[in-house]
Amino acid sequence: MAGDLLSQAEVESLLNAMEPNEASASAPVAAAAAGPARLREKVTVYDFKRPERVGKEQMRALQTMHEGFGRNFGAALSALLRTIVEVKLTSVDQLTYSEFVFSLENPTCFNLVNAAPLEGQIIVDINPSVLFPIIDRLLGGSAHSAPPARRPLTEIELRLAGRVTSLFLREMKNAWENVLALDLSVERVESNPQLVQIIPANEVVVLISFELTVGETRGMVNLCIPFNSIERISGKLTSNSWVSYSKKPPTTESIQIVGDALAKAPVEVVVELAATQISAGDMLGLRVGDIIASEKDVKEPLVVYVQGRPKFQASAGQFKGRKAIQVEAPFEERHIPTSLSPQEKKAS
Repeated sequence: MAGDLLSQAEVESLLNAMEPNEASASAPVAAAAAGPARLREKVTVYDFKRPERVGKEQMRALQTMHEGFGRNFGAALSALLRTIVEVKLTSVDQLTYSEFVFSLENPTCFNLVNAAPLEGQIIVDINPSVLFPIIDRLLGGSAHSAPPARRPLTEIELRLAGRVTSLFLREMKNAWENVLALDLSVERVESNPQLVQIIPANEVVVLISFELTVGETRGMVNLCIPFNSIERISGKLTSNSWVSYSKKPPTTESIQIVGDALAKAPVEVVVELAATQISAGDMLGLRVGDIIASEKDVKEPLVVYVQGRPKFQASAGQFKGRKAIQVEAPFEERHIPTSLSPQEKKAS
């Protein structure tokens, strides 16, 4: 056994012989381990000029709210122009006020809107590329007009553009009613957006952009809301606080409240005693005491109308000294009074 043991010198010589091989073998492993680590490094760019001050939940709520607004505004604008208008929400972004202003065309239709009880003002900008075809349509032309000239609006065009802006503000008020009751009014309209500064240039705004399609013409409508205007109500701008209004199923209490309110609503009840036809000459010659003959049988039931619709058949009589009727049966659609003319019977 003693002959199998290595001396200290032999052990050291074996270790010295193995060190270069281990170093060469471990080097690729270390390089392989360091390579993927560098690939996994993720760098996020942060622009200090554009801080994200509006939370993601508030941005999602604004997007969902104005998607419904776009559909309603498109339907209302289609009714105004009597042509198909498509309004599509394209983006909801945060940027500085200076970036928003310098991204607009000059001249443009730049509306400064008071939005009480929000602080400050909001902006509704309508691109001339779509505004001029809309004005042409309102004046009796078509939406397929030539490209608009780069010029400010005239006084008449401003009045017509005001109809579109008023429609925009009306639908915006309806879209925000579950969050806040807004009182919207246009203070003034400018053509050069770079001359208007309602907030500091580096202040954050929320830009909500819509694309309007009228015939073959397309253009943008921008809604700019400064952050300081909605900062106080940011807690209300959550997807769960206002979207749930339209998703709640009716409860027994709500059905009872609506039923009680309807039960107290007054309705008009009219009883038709008879109907006949006379000539215009006979009608002009009528005097007090004249008798108008009718083909209606005395035994034929009377028709009771509720809010202009036939509902019951009744018989005439007297109750406690006053004229009265007694409901006999529900009105049958096939029942047509014999006193009606052939044309009236056919219409019925």
